[in-house]
Amino acid sequence: MSTLIYAVDGPVALLTLNRPEKLNAVNNRMVGELNAALDRAEADEAIRAIVLSGAGRAFSAGFDLDTGEEGSGRDVDALRRMLQRDFDVIMRFWRSPKPTLAAVHGHCLGSGMEMALACDLTVAGSGCRFGAPEVQFGSGIITMIIPWLVGAKFAKELLMIGDDQVSAERALAMGLVNRVVPDEAVLDAALAMARDIATNGRLAVALTKQAVNRSYDIMGMRQAMEQALELDVIVEASDTPESRAFYDMVASQGTRAAIAWRRARILDSSRKA
Repeated sequence: MSTLIYAVDGPVALLTLNRPEKLNAVNNRMVGELNAALDRAEADEAIRAIVLSGAGRAFSAGFDLDTGEEGSGRDVDALRRMLQRDFDVIMRFWRSPKPTLAAVHGHCLGSGMEMALACDLTVAGSGCRFGAPEVQFGSGIITMIIPWLVGAKFAKELLMIGDDQVSAERALAMGLVNRVVPDEAVLDAALAMARDIATNGRLAVALTKQAVNRSYDIMGMRQAMEQALELDVIVEASDTPESRAFYDMVASQGTRAAIAWRRARILDSSRKA
C-alpha cells in the first residue's frame, strides 16, 4: 500500500492514512486501499477493534481537490458513481462488524472529519481543528452524518458557515468527539480504548454496536443520508454564472484567492445596495 499503513497491535488493527505531504487528503488510490485494509481487518479473527489515524501534521484534510478527481466534469452519472464510492468508504467505519475508533490530530476537515465521525469512538488531540468547509468551495456534503450526532442547530452552523477552525474542546462540547487529550497522547489514548473494547465479549460488543446502529436506521438515518447524497450530486453537477466565475478564479489564482474574491464581491455589492 502506498497511501495507507496497515499494522497490528495485539488485537487491534491500526490503519494510518499516509499522504502526509498532502495532509492525508483522500484520493482514488487511498479509497481502494482503505477498502482493502478494512476487508483484511474484518476477515482476521484475531482483530477485535480497528483504529484509524493519520501520519504527519494532520489526520486528514478531506478528499483531494488538487487532482481533478473530485467535482470534475458534468457527467451526472459518473459524478454519482464517484460520490457513492466516497460515501461508501466513509460509512464502512460505521457499518463495520468490528468496533472502529479514530485518533485525530492537526486538521480533521471535510470528508476527513466525516470519516472520523463515522467511527464508533473518536479521540482528538487538544490542538486539533475541525470543520466542514465545503460550502466555501461551492461543494456539498458527501456523508451527511453530522446532524445525527450533534443536532440541527450545531449541524447547520458547521455546514452553512463552513468554519474550518473549530477547536477540539468545542467539538467535544458539540458531541463530535468522545475525548480530548494532549496531542502527543492521542494515538496511545485511542489504542488504549481499543484494547479495552477488545478485552470484552466479542459477540456482546458486536451486537451492541449493531443495536445502536439499528436504532439510527429506524429513525431514518440511512434513508436521509442517501437522499442527502443525491442533493450533493445536484450541487456538484450545478453550473451557474457564480460557480463558473469562482472556478475560473481557482484555476488562475488558487482556491484561497477565489474564496477571498467571492467574499469581497458579495460584501461590496451588499454595501452598494
